Amino acid sequence: MNASERITRDELARALGLHPAGLDRLIRLGLLEPVAPDEFEVTTVVRLRRVLRLRGDLGVNLVGAAIIVDLVEKLDRLERDRP
Repeated sequence: MNASERITRDELARALGLHPAGLDRLIRLGLLEPVAPDEFEVTTVVRLRRVLRLRGDLGVNLVGAAIIVDLVEKLDRLERDRP
């Protein structure tokens, strides 16, 4: 999956099993940001699936789940960049 690849709003909603209004909520919370009107990076699907899984499996609120995913992604990058 290439970060420059894009997905439409409707495709993203379907991929996540969300109603478009659910995407609006994620945007308002700052957890989702379009790269163009009604377009998102395709890598957003994986990230938001992790957030929603944390919410569903562990009951973590959306903002807390996003923070956890951010930290895990940062740790992954640090480990990859380590000599």
